[in-house]
Formats: sequence, C-alpha cells, structure tokens
Amino acid sequence: MPKLASEAQKRETDIFSSAGFAVVTAVVQLLVNDLARAIYAQSSYALEYQTLFDEMTKQLTYMQSFLTDAEKLKGKHETVKTTLIDLRELIYEADDLVIDCLIRAAYLDKRKSSTCCHLSPREIFFRYQTGKKLTAINKRIVKMHQNLSIYVTPIFRQPSGDSSGTSAVRWTSQVFDQSQIVGLKEDAIRIKGWILPQNEVLHRVGIVGMGGLGKTTITQTIFNDTRICARFQNKIWVSVSQTVNETEIMKSMLRQLQADDSGSDGNLQFKICQVLSSTSYLIVMDDVWSVDSGWWDRISCGLPKTAGYSSCVIITSRIEGVVKRMGVVEERIHRPRPLNEDESWSLFCKVAFISTKEIYKNKLEEIAKTILRKCSGLPLAIKTTGGLLSSKKQNYYEWKRVSDDFRQKLAAESRTVMASLQLSYDELPPHLKHCILCFSIYPEDHEIKAEQLVRWWVGEGFVHDKGSDTATDVAFSCLAELISRCLVEVVQPRSYNGRVYSCKMHDMVRDMTILIAREEAFSSFDEGGKHISTVDSRRLGVTETTNYHTLEGNTKLRALLLMTSHSIPFSRSIGLATVNSVRVLDLSHVNLDTISMEDLCQWISTLKRLAYLNLRAAAGLVELPYTFGRLWGLQILILDECKYLTKLPASITTLPKLTVLDIGNCPALQYLPQGISTLTTLQELHGFKISRPTNTEGCHLGELKCLTQLRVLQVDINEESIIDDEELTALAQLQHLKLLLINANNCEDANIIEKLNNLSPPPCLEEVYLGHYYGESSPNWLSPTSLPQLQYLCIEDARALNVMNPLFWGDAERTWRLESLCLKYLPRLEAEWAEVQRAMPALSFLKVSHCYKLQSFPCNVKALGVWNKDEDEKEDGKPEDVAYQPEECQTTP
Repeated sequence: MPKLASEAQKRETDIFSSAGFAVVTAVVQLLVNDLARAIYAQSSYALEYQTLFDEMTKQLTYMQSFLTDAEKLKGKHETVKTTLIDLRELIYEADDLVIDCLIRAAYLDKRKSSTCCHLSPREIFFRYQTGKKLTAINKRIVKMHQNLSIYVTPIFRQPSGDSSGTSAVRWTSQVFDQSQIVGLKEDAIRIKGWILPQNEVLHRVGIVGMGGLGKTTITQTIFNDTRICARFQNKIWVSVSQTVNETEIMKSMLRQLQADDSGSDGNLQFKICQVLSSTSYLIVMDDVWSVDSGWWDRISCGLPKTAGYSSCVIITSRIEGVVKRMGVVEERIHRPRPLNEDESWSLFCKVAFISTKEIYKNKLEEIAKTILRKCSGLPLAIKTTGGLLSSKKQNYYEWKRVSDDFRQKLAAESRTVMASLQLSYDELPPHLKHCILCFSIYPEDHEIKAEQLVRWWVGEGFVHDKGSDTATDVAFSCLAELISRCLVEVVQPRSYNGRVYSCKMHDMVRDMTILIAREEAFSSFDEGGKHISTVDSRRLGVTETTNYHTLEGNTKLRALLLMTSHSIPFSRSIGLATVNSVRVLDLSHVNLDTISMEDLCQWISTLKRLAYLNLRAAAGLVELPYTFGRLWGLQILILDECKYLTKLPASITTLPKLTVLDIGNCPALQYLPQGISTLTTLQELHGFKISRPTNTEGCHLGELKCLTQLRVLQVDINEESIIDDEELTALAQLQHLKLLLINANNCEDANIIEKLNNLSPPPCLEEVYLGHYYGESSPNWLSPTSLPQLQYLCIEDARALNVMNPLFWGDAERTWRLESLCLKYLPRLEAEWAEVQRAMPALSFLKVSHCYKLQSFPCNVKALGVWNKDEDEKEDGKPEDVAYQPEECQTTP
C-alpha cells in the first residue's frame, strides 16, 4: 500500500506541475486529486479496486499531456473540440464513480467502531457493481487515449504557423485619440493630484480595474498632459502584457531614451540607470499581469533614486495583488468606475453616429440607448458596439435585431470585448475557473451571498482543506482572489478580516462566463426570461421560468440553487423528483408552505452524493426524517431560521463527513441529540442547545470537548439550561476555535450567569459575540489576558450590563489586540473613550448603538455611530486629503 500511495502522490504532483488549463483540465485535476486521496486515505477499502484505480489514474495522466495543447487548438480544429467534449463527459462519469467510492468508504469507517467488519450482501453487491463500472470506464479511457493519438497528435505535428491557437501579442502605447475620451477627466485629475505635488523618489501609483474599463486610456491622458510633460524630463511607456520579456522591456526603455540598446541584461540595466541619473522621470508599466519571475524587482533595483530629483512609476493591471507587490500602497491605487448614463451616451455617439445625419440619430436614439444599457458602462464595450452598429444599416429593425441577441452578436461579429475579458479568465488557475463559471447561473444584476457561493464550491469539491485552513477558508480566499482580479465586485463591505458578505458580477463579465459555460456544458442559465432547457443541466439556477418537468431522466445535475424567493411545485410526479445525482441543493429562498415536506424530504434522502443542503427558513419543516442519516456524503447542513423545527433525528450523529451544522435561530428546537461528540469532522456548529438535566435524549456542554476541529461555535442558552461545574472547561479543549458566539437569551437565573462568568474559552479565539447577556458586569474570561489573540468583539443587547469587569481593561503590560469593536443596546454601560483607547491601542473600527452612558466617544452613541481610524486620520491632514492645485504645482524637479 505505501508503494501505491507514493505512486499516486507522484502522479498527482506530475499532473499539477502544469498550469493554465481550461475547465476540462481542471476537472481532470480535481478527479486525480480525489483518486489519490481515496487510495491513500482509504487504503483498506481501495485495495479492493487497487488495479482498477491504478489503471484509471495512469491513463488520465497520459491524457493530461494532450490537454495543454488541445485547449489552445480547440478554437481552430473541430476534431480537437469534439474530442475534448467526449473527454469531458467521460471525466464527469469517472468523477461520479470516485465520489461514490469515497462516500461508501467514509460510511464503512464510521461503522467499524460499532459493528463487526464482515461484508453484508449489500456491500458485496456494491463492490461488484463498482468493479464493473471501473472496468468499463477504464476501457473507454483507453479508447479515448487511442483517439487522441490518432486524431489529435497529427494536428500537434503541424507547423506552428498553421496550428497555433495562441492570440497575438497585446501591446499599448502612449499614442491615443483624444477626441474619443469621455468621462475620464476626474480620474486623471485625481491621479495627477497624487503625482504633481510630490517630490518623492520612485513614487508609485496603481490603476486597477477589469479589462476594457479604460485604465490605459486614463494613463495615456496623464502621460500626455502638459503639466506632466513639464514636470518630468524623461518619460517612458512600457507595454508589459501577459508574456513578460525582461530583456525587451529594458531595450524598449533605452530606445525611448534614445540610447544604445545592445548588450547583456546587466549592461542594459546599467545603461538605463546611467541615462536616468540626475533627471526627473516618469515610467508607465501598462497591462502588468504577473511579477512572479522577479523581473520588476530586478528592473526597479536598477532605477536611479537621486535625492532632489522626483521620479514616478504608474502601473496598470487587472490584478490588485500585482500592483501591491510592485510597491504601490493602498492609498495610491485608483479604481476607475464604469461610465454613467450620460457619459456612455456621449462616447457611443462619437463612434456609432460619426457619419449619420441628425435625423437618423434621433430616430435610432431609443433603441440605441436600450443597446447601450447592456454595455453597463464599460468603455471598450461601448466603443466596440458603436463601431459594430455604425457598419449596419441606419434602420431601427436592423438595430433591434442586435439588441435582441446582443451577447451573441457581439461575440460573433466583434471578438474585441469578449477576447479582452477572456484574457482575465485564461490567466486563472484551474480551480478558479470552476469558481468563476459558477457566476453564470445567476440572473443579471443579482446580488450574490458570499456564503452561498463558498458553500457551493466546498460541496462540489472545487476547493479542499489546505494545511490549517478549512475548505471554507480556502473558498473565501478564492473569492477574494477573483475580486482582486477585478472579475467580481463587492456589494456589501468586507468585514474586518477581509471577508465579503455579498458580491455581484459586471454584466459584460457575466456574458463572458455564460459563453464559456455554454461551450464547456458547465451550467444552465436564464436566457433573458426564456424557459431554460434542463434536460442535460449540470448546474442550474432556478427562476420562475424554470421547467422542472424537463429534468426527468437527468443523470448529470450536480447543483441546484434557487435565485429568487418563490414556490417550487414539488411532488412525486415532478421531473425533479427523478433526479438523484445532486451534490449541491440550496433551497434557502424557496417558499415551502404550499408543498409536501414529506415528499421533499423523501426525495432529498435519495441523494446519496449530496454534500451541501440548505433549507434555511423552511416554514413547513417540523422534523427531519431519520432517513437523513443515509446522506453519508453530506458535509454542510443549513437549517437556520427554521422556526417550526422541533427535533433532529439521532441518525444525524452518524454522518461521517459533516463539517458544518447550522441550526441557529430555531426557537422551537430545544436540544440536539446525544452523540454530537461523534461528529469529529465538525468545523462549524451554529445553534448548539444546552439541554436540561431531565432530558435523557439531549446533549450537554461536555460533549463539545470532543469536537476538536471546531473553528466556529454558537451556543444558545435558555432558562432551563444546566451547566455542570466539570463542563466549564469543555471549551478550553477546542484549540482550533476562532469564532465563539454565546446567545444567553436574557436568562436572569443567577446560577446561569455565574456559570457563564466562569467559562474557559480557548486563548486562540479571534472573534467573540456575546448577546442577550444579563450580567451586571462582563464575564471574567473577557480580558486581554485570557484572549490574547482576539481581533473582533461584539456585545449586543446586554441591557443589565453596568460596567466592564476590571480584568477587561487589562493593565500597562496587557492590552487588547482588538481591531474592531461593536457595542449595541447597552443602555446602562458606563465607559470613557480614553479608557477604551488605552486598553485597545490597535482599534481601527468602532460601531455603537443605543449606549447612552458612554462618554467622549468619537461617534454618536445614542443612535447608530461609526468611527473609522483611517478616515479620522485623513481628516487630520494625511496626504490623501491634500487637494490638487494645478496652478501651484512645480514644473521642475
């Protein structure tokens, strides 16, 4: 077995050594990853299929070498495209089989501790059937390998000039058409306000935004500005683009400086330094995608930094992390906005009506503005669409056809916009390509909850645990990366730790994801209000127009998510009831009042591959059926806000892979079944109920000490809760816990208050929420000594709280590391701002509401007050607020 494991790991390493594949390749990578994990972690079970697993993995590894070049060629060769479609279908089938084996193995491991290890007739039958399926898939993989060799390899051998699918090298220059500049004046003024008043050495400014937003145009405007030209003796424009050629960059710089560009890299660097020495200079690094090779560090180290001579570098990129790695601070990053309606119309008219008489312009204005709204303020899309329409007949019905089929027309007749946006997609690593394509199922302008996205990604296996980070942590990091790359926009502000609450996607980026998702058969989506074909759907966003009957016979559906709040007419006769392949089921926005919960739960119980189930606020849900214990692959179960839910089945404690259980805000639920301590994979537990002593079926606080993988814990306490003295240290065992929420429900019982006061949370906590606490003083454990890592604290609705315990304020040697503090509905609490500042020197964000006795606080404490340290410092005269005064700017260094 060790040999098998090491070989599997080696194959996994070999496969992951290549990067930049599209969706098909990403599927293969995830599959091989799961295969290696299955063989390595489930050795006793995998031995039954050792030869078959080994053969499958070997064949997939062979095919991997074809995929890199095949992806580049599929746009030009139908043979390659067809082969990749067949390969994708095969991979999905193999992946389903692997998941079935992993789920079965996890179930058997869970069962071993309570039953004997002999094989049941059902297990023997499962293994027999699985062996047949593995054999059949391996034969198909071998056949696929042969087809690749016969049909695709000859294409690879063609001269590169005949078969290359790579796009032409992109380049930009400082030359631009000033007559077509619209809506960028404010952007240019702001950035010049950062540059001209400064007399710094190598001052750096970044411009970050999605493709086509006008970053280069803004930079061209600044580069050619008369004051900028007077300020800098030398100006250099470098078009970096995706493929970085360090030598060519330095040669281009020397040619613009009218200097000799011959010699080695070291010699080129010396010449640049020599020419720029004792001069003021401006360098533009336009369209930078990566600095991983270290090229920028080497070039910037060679730039002269002469005191008394100002120098500036402007960097444009689609990736926020790139400009930061190049030395740009957050305060000097400019993020252009899309054009507003008037600016969009002005730019459109400059292009579309350049040769049109005013009479035609007036007649076409209404339909033109309809088309324009679909460009969503993206300058490149507006100019491209205007150019496309200017070549059409000046006829309403001709333009109406473009409007009705806008996305397809734009893609078919002008690849400029989509090609530009797809560059950002092509640069994504494989797992992020999966993540970004998930956005294609959401309706236009839809506000997407970040939690739904990350749960989906975890449930489908797009992300996994990585080191000490949970799969949820990794998923949030993926979302942050997509935001950093300007492919996703933040709607609700990020929390103190950088996590996003909700997001959305620019319409043009969404159109790009839909085009790719359709090509890759990744998902089904709303086609502008038309009925969605669901018969072959793999991932489906449900709207009011969805036809559930066409789902009958669908064996491919993996994810089903509701987009809007409406009813599903669920019954045993609906096509959806015949689907059993679902891995992700999110019904969190559905109205379940009008359907049979029994039928729905019975169907859910048949979804053996289900990994993520969300029934938040299911009004008709009173009790989960015992059959939910058969969902052996279930990782995430969300029952939050199910106000009529009274009981969970004991079988829930047998789920072998459960990592998230959310039963918060379920007032009718009085207890959790005993045996929760066996769910050792739990990472998040919301709504843990402490049961009364007389309840022999409910679990107690002491069971938590076994859940050592918990990162998030919400504990609900009521008047009947009892905590024994020996249970007070249970939380101290949770050494991975990061977030603790305690909801005391205004319990006035002195015994409960005392027990809460004497809890022992682990010192590793980073966030604490204390709600409805009825003590007159804060708990003893709420102190910088007990919680040295705490970064966020929220105390809410503690109406009896008069003072903070003396331990809370620490001393000269022990102060809080808190960055964010929230105090709400604490009408009796007395505290002074000076005392808070002394105890919390790192505090940067404060939110206060209905805390009438707080004194000298820098914000409103009676209504809703917010204080932000960064904004406060800006008001005190930090550089961000230095106004740009062109007439006062120096024109010489």
